[in-house]
Amino acid sequence: MLDCKLAVMGGGGVGKSALTVMYTQGHFLEVYDPTIEDSYRKQQIVDGETCQLDILDTAGQEEYTSMRDSYVRSARGFLLVYSLTDRGTFKEVTKLQERIMRTKDVDSVPIVLVGNKCDLEAERSVPTVEGSELGKKWGCIFMETSAKKGLNVEKAFTQLVRAVQKEESLSPKKKKEGKGCTIL
Repeated sequence: MLDCKLAVMGGGGVGKSALTVMYTQGHFLEVYDPTIEDSYRKQQIVDGETCQLDILDTAGQEEYTSMRDSYVRSARGFLLVYSLTDRGTFKEVTKLQERIMRTKDVDSVPIVLVGNKCDLEAERSVPTVEGSELGKKWGCIFMETSAKKGLNVEKAFTQLVRAVQKEESLSPKKKKEGKGCTIL
């Protein structure tokens, strides 16, 4: 069984908690309550493999940015979320992606870029094409979701698990080094 630690990151009010709760518990959070940090567990079968998901719903507010590096170090995959109704949150995911790459010191990491709140089309300020282009630039999957309507929520998490599984299969298996002695 694959143990998979995922982090849901993005600016304040983009719907990180709403997406996570919709995915793990199947209902929509009507009231916005800023998150400091919440953790969820869910077992899911993806492409025939059972996965135990530990999902960290992170803080989006500026005052909690110091906590982000610890999220980044421990997570194996990232759902980077912005609100389609708030251009500032779109710019913020770029900073988050750069921070992830710098903190992990790798060339690539499993990411799914999510434009949330697609049910609010009349309030849209970030066109679909911009999200798609950013996803291509990063070499990651991009999709638009609606936590309220449940649109593409499960698909976003499933795609992230697939990206983690793919990364696992590509990385060389680490050998367990036994405790021994050195003879000089």
